[in-house]
Amino acid sequence: MKRNNIAFITGITGFAGSHLAELLLRKGYEVHGLCRWRSRTENIDKIKEKIHLIEGDLLDVHSLQEAMMDVRPDLVFHLAAQSFVPASWTSPAVTLEVNVVGPCNLFEAVRAAKLDPVIQIACSSEEYGLVKPDEVPIKESNPLRPLSPYGVSKVAMDYLGYQYFKSYGMKIIRTRGFNHSGPRRGEVFVCSSFSKQIAEIERGGREPIIRVGNLSAKRDFTDVRDMVNGYFLAIQKCKPGEVYNICSGRAIKIQKVLDILLAMSKVKVKVEQDPSRMRPSDVPILQGSFSKFKRQTGWKPKISLEKTLKDLLNYWRQRILKKK
Repeated sequence: MKRNNIAFITGITGFAGSHLAELLLRKGYEVHGLCRWRSRTENIDKIKEKIHLIEGDLLDVHSLQEAMMDVRPDLVFHLAAQSFVPASWTSPAVTLEVNVVGPCNLFEAVRAAKLDPVIQIACSSEEYGLVKPDEVPIKESNPLRPLSPYGVSKVAMDYLGYQYFKSYGMKIIRTRGFNHSGPRRGEVFVCSSFSKQIAEIERGGREPIIRVGNLSAKRDFTDVRDMVNGYFLAIQKCKPGEVYNICSGRAIKIQKVLDILLAMSKVKVKVEQDPSRMRPSDVPILQGSFSKFKRQTGWKPKISLEKTLKDLLNYWRQRILKKK
C-alpha cells in the first residue's frame, strides 16, 4: 500500500470515531484504531471485519508505543477522551488524566517510534467557556475562559498540541469542534437523551415525562457526519500548529431541540426539570464562526439539524425495538 493511506484513530469505538472510520474506509484508507479491552464495540459492528483493532490504553504509554511501531501510521486522529462535561465535575482528576496525560502519551509514542504523521486532535468549544455578548460568533482568537474541568482539560490538550508542534516540529492540527450529534450519540448527551426518552415513551417503556436540564442554554450543533468530514479535511488541508473551529455557525436554544424532536412524535408528554441534570456552572451560549476553517478547506455543514435529530430519534427507536 502506498504511503499516506494508513490512518490510526484513538476512540475508534466511540461516537465520532466510528463515523470517522466509516468515512476513511469509503475513501480507501487502511484503518487502525486503539481499543481498550473493556470497550463496547456495537458502534463498529458493521465494519469490524474491515478495520484493524489494537488493544491499548491512552494511559499506558507502552501500549501506545507498540501500536505506533506496529502500524506506523501516516495520519493520526486523536478523538478518545472523557467527553461528558457533567462527569468532569464528579471526576475532575480522571478527566484531567485521560484528556491531558493521554494525548501527551500519544505524542511521546509517536516520537519514540520516530514517525512524522499528520496528527489531528479533537479539541472543544467548551474551552471558550464564558463568552461575552459582543464575542459572538466565537472566533479562534477569542479568550479561553473554561467553566468546567472538562473545558480546562481540553485547553491543556490544545496547548500541549501547540507546544509539541513548536518544540519538536510535530504536524499537529487542532480542531475545536462545537456540539455535534447524530446516530450513535451516547444517551447521556442532551439530544440523545431527549430522543431515547421519546422513543421509550412511544414504546410504552416509561411514563410520559421528559426529564430535562437547562433548556435556555444556546448551542451550535453540527451533524457528526459533517464533523468527521471536517476532521478529514483538517488533516488534509490545514496548517500544523494552527487551530480551527468546526461548527454550524448558528446557535439554538436547547428548548428548540426538544420542540423539534417532540414534533416528530405523536406522544403527549410532560416536561420536568431534573436537578441532577443541572450543571454547577453552565455556558450560556456557544456559537462559533467556521470562516477560518472554510477558507482553508472549503468545508461547510451540509446536513440540517432537523435531519440530524430525525436520524438520531430513529436510531433510538430501532435500538429500543430490538430490546423488546
